[in-house]
Amino acid sequence: MRAGLYGFKRTLKFFICIPVESILLLNQMVKYSSRTLNRTFAALADPTRRRILAHLARGDQCVTHLAKPHAMSLPAISKHLRVLEKAGLLRRRRYGRVHEMRLDAKPLQEAAQWVGEYRKFWQGSLDRLAEYLEKENRPSEKRKTK
Repeated sequence: MRAGLYGFKRTLKFFICIPVESILLLNQMVKYSSRTLNRTFAALADPTRRRILAHLARGDQCVTHLAKPHAMSLPAISKHLRVLEKAGLLRRRRYGRVHEMRLDAKPLQEAAQWVGEYRKFWQGSLDRLAEYLEKENRPSEKRKTK
């Protein structure tokens, strides 16, 4: 991984503020490399690349076998494979003229962790909202006495 300007790596750091009773908690999340996340999500944005990854999840395959289910040329598939390689999602091995591709799930795990942190945050927020709405929708005692 290349270092950014002046030798510093660019990283994203996320903070979540969660009110707990009268105290505001600051939850510092794990540091994530912005370059890695950007490349991972950019690679996953294309449906062809997602299908290629699904094929590779079943086992290593050569480029020609990966290209068969797609209605596109071998050079077009190769471009998709290069995007996936740059994102670190696959590894290429050469045996003479045969290029065999292997899935590398580490960037997917990092992306899943990043999404998981937001899932925890939103789940907590939605739980608090549901609790609030339940309190608001309960019939008040004044309505019962009328």
